[in-house]
Amino acid sequence: MSSFDFSPFFRSTVGFDRIADLLDDAQQASGGDGYPPYNIESVGENQYRVTLAVAGAKEDDLSIVQHQNTLQVSGKARPAPEGTHYLHRGIAGRAFERRFSLADYVKVSGANLANGLLTIDLVREVPETMKPRTIQIGAPSAKVQNIDAKAA
Repeated sequence: MSSFDFSPFFRSTVGFDRIADLLDDAQQASGGDGYPPYNIESVGENQYRVTLAVAGAKEDDLSIVQHQNTLQVSGKARPAPEGTHYLHRGIAGRAFERRFSLADYVKVSGANLANGLLTIDLVREVPETMKPRTIQIGAPSAKVQNIDAKAA
């Protein structure tokens, strides 16, 4: 797989470091082994769902951690039951770690494990102060308060 150098796009920009980091992270993440397979779906305008196929995993084997704008899903390997002799083992039961980059204000709202599928529900909750607001023309302007700073 070829890699791309994004540095020419960021030579004359200021403050877009996060975008460069996201592009680099996405490029590195695509080089993984693809386990476990997953789906990302849009459920509503501000709702998303990530579904991972984790055949044979139990709730105690799985860990979901959200830290800032990263969602990390990991699973522990479960050893084969004692006395089991496989002629063919096609169901993967290995340890894994999968990371997803989340947009600002996206939070995990719930998770469920059923029929070998781990479903993680996400919701974007934009604070009221960040939502667009309509300004009435001719409305009285707010008074400006001056804050006196005293020298230390």
